[in-house]
Amino acid sequence: MIPIKDFLNKIKWDSNLSEEDYTIYYFDRIENKLLELRYKDIKRLEGNFIITNINNKEINVPLHRIRKVEKEGVVVWQR
Repeated sequence: MIPIKDFLNKIKWDSNLSEEDYTIYYFDRIENKLLELRYKDIKRLEGNFIITNINNKEINVPLHRIRKVEKEGVVVWQR
C-alpha cells in the first residue's frame, strides 16, 4: 500500500487526477467518529499534517488519523 502522504501528493500533482473527485475520512478523537473532508478543501500538506479550514477555523489533521480515501464514492485507499 502506498503511504498516505505519497497518495495525497499524487492527487495534487498528477494532471490526470481531479482533486474534486476525492473525499478523505479521518478519525476525530474529540467527536470519536470518522469525519469527512473534501480534498479540494485542503489548504496545504505540511510535515505530517493536512492543514484545512473548517467553520473558519484552521484545523491540523495528522496523517496517521486518515482511515480511507474515496474517489466518487469508491474506496481507493484504506488503512
